[in-house]
Amino acid sequence: TDKAERSNALNVAIDGMCKKTRDLRRQLRKAIIDHISDSFLDTTVPLLVLIEAAKNGREKEIKEYAAIFREHTSRLVEVANLACSLSTNEDGTKIVQMAANHIETLCPQVINAALALAARPKSQVVKSNMEMYRSTWENHIRVLTEAVDDITSIDDFLAVSESHILEDVNRCIVALREQDAEGLDRAAGAIRGRAARVAHIVAGEMDNYEPGAYTEGVMMHVQHLTRAVIPEFISQVNIALESLSKNTVHLFDDNQFVDISKKVYDTIHNIRCSVMMIRTPEELEDVSDLEDEHDARSRTSVQTEGKTDRAKMTQLPEAEKEKIAEQVADFKKVKSKLDAEIEIWDDTSNDIIVLAKRMCVIMMEMTDFTR
Repeated sequence: TDKAERSNALNVAIDGMCKKTRDLRRQLRKAIIDHISDSFLDTTVPLLVLIEAAKNGREKEIKEYAAIFREHTSRLVEVANLACSLSTNEDGTKIVQMAANHIETLCPQVINAALALAARPKSQVVKSNMEMYRSTWENHIRVLTEAVDDITSIDDFLAVSESHILEDVNRCIVALREQDAEGLDRAAGAIRGRAARVAHIVAGEMDNYEPGAYTEGVMMHVQHLTRAVIPEFISQVNIALESLSKNTVHLFDDNQFVDISKKVYDTIHNIRCSVMMIRTPEELEDVSDLEDEHDARSRTSVQTEGKTDRAKMTQLPEAEKEKIAEQVADFKKVKSKLDAEIEIWDDTSNDIIVLAKRMCVIMMEMTDFTR
C-alpha cells in the first residue's frame, strides 16, 4: 500500500506539474502576442520623425530621434525573436531571423544617412540617399512584419487584438468626456492601426483557402470594417477633435460617437468569430483567463502614467460621471462575454522535460526583453 500511495502521490505531482507548465506556456504566449500586437502597430513613425528633423537641419534633435529609432529597431528585433521562440515553423523562423538581421544591420546606416542630411539639408545627392534608405527600410520592415505574422497563430492574434480594441474604445469615450483631445487622438489612432492590421492579416489568411462560403463570409466582415465602419469612425473622431479645438463639444452628438465605437468593436468580434467557424472542438476547448491579466496590466500601466483615469473621473460633475460609468459598463459586459469565449490556447506537446527546458529559455529571453 505504501508503494501504491507513493505512486499515487507521484502521479498527482506529475499532473500538477503538467498543469503548471501548460499555464506557463499559455501566459508566455499571451505575453508575446501582446508584444507583437503593440510593437508592429506602427513601424514607420520613428523613421519619419527622424527624417523630418534631418530635412529641417535640426542637428541637436537628431541624436534624440536617432536614439528613439535605434530603440524602436531593437524592440522589433527582440519581439521577432520572441515570436520565433514559440514557433514550430522552422522555415518561417529562419525568414523572421533573416529579416530581423537585415533591419538590425540597416539601422545604423539609416541613422548615418539622417545625420548627413541634417548637416547638408539642401544637398540633392544627400536627399536622394536618405530617400533610398527610407524606401529600403520600409521594404525590410514589411518583410519582417509579414514573416512574423506568418509564424503567429491568427487565433491568438485576433483574440488579443479584440481585447486591445475594446480597451482603446473605452479610452476614446473617457477621453471625449474629459475633453482630452490628445488622449482621444492617440486612442483613435491605435484603433485605426489595430483594425488595419486585423484586416490585412485576415485577408492574407483567407488567401490560404480555396474560395468558398467560408472565405466569402470572413471577407464580407473584413470589407465592412475597412469600407464602412472605419471611415465612419474616423469621420466621427475628426468631428469630435474639431469640436474640442473650437470649444463647441457641447454641440457634439456623443451618442453617435459611442455607437460607431461599439460598431468597430462588434465588427472586429464578428471577424474573429467568422475566422473561428472551421475550428475543431479540440481547438476550441480551452478557455483563456485573459480578463484577469488584462485588468492587472491595465492597472499597472495606468498607475505608471501618473495621473490616472480614476483620478480624473473624481473631478468631473456627477452627471458626467454617471454617463461615463454607464457607457463603460456596456463595454465591460461585452468584455466579460469576450473573455468567457476566447478559445485560443492549445496544448500540443506532452513531453514535460523538453517543454520545461524550452520554457526556461523563453522565460530568460522575456526577462532580458522586459529589462
